[in-house]
Amino acid sequence: MTTDDVLAGVGPRLRRIRKEREVTLTGLSEATGISVSTLSRLESGLRKPSLELLLPIAQAHQVALDELVGAPPVSDPRVRSEPIVRHGRTYLPLTRQPGGLQAYKIIVPQQNLEPSPRTHEGYEWLYVLSGKLRVVLGDHDVVMVAGEAAEFDTRVPHWFGSTGEGPVEFLSLFGPQGERMHVRARPKRA
Repeated sequence: MTTDDVLAGVGPRLRRIRKEREVTLTGLSEATGISVSTLSRLESGLRKPSLELLLPIAQAHQVALDELVGAPPVSDPRVRSEPIVRHGRTYLPLTRQPGGLQAYKIIVPQQNLEPSPRTHEGYEWLYVLSGKLRVVLGDHDVVMVAGEAAEFDTRVPHWFGSTGEGPVEFLSLFGPQGERMHVRARPKRA
């Protein structure tokens, strides 16, 4: 749909909305301060709509500007993706685009595993939703609870999982290029 098509539909829409509300051109003119002749030309398509004209009309009719111009509906914002199960963990991708910053909700069942820290390029941010998350980062071995966050460079040896006391759910934001978030947990310096 071109801009001209969108603009051509504004006039009939303005007339329909005004008539549905049983408002005369004179009444709308009094409410908006726009002359009756300008309103008439807008509705008949003889005058190109502008923001200066449409805003007071939208306010007078108490409708969103989108309704006056016939903006297309916003697409469904929900992220729908298949869970990924690896080594007993469930990863729910929360981002759709490949590369760049990736977001996941991760669910780890109750496990009592021996940590095996690994390193790789990137930066990671974790936020615990429920349960207890054991995080081994360099010389640190900490337990995080719901509401706590950590952030670290993934070149530091790291591992995270269940404490063995129950399942844990957390959010993970990972940037393969080292994108940083906000909160930092720094490893102990030797």
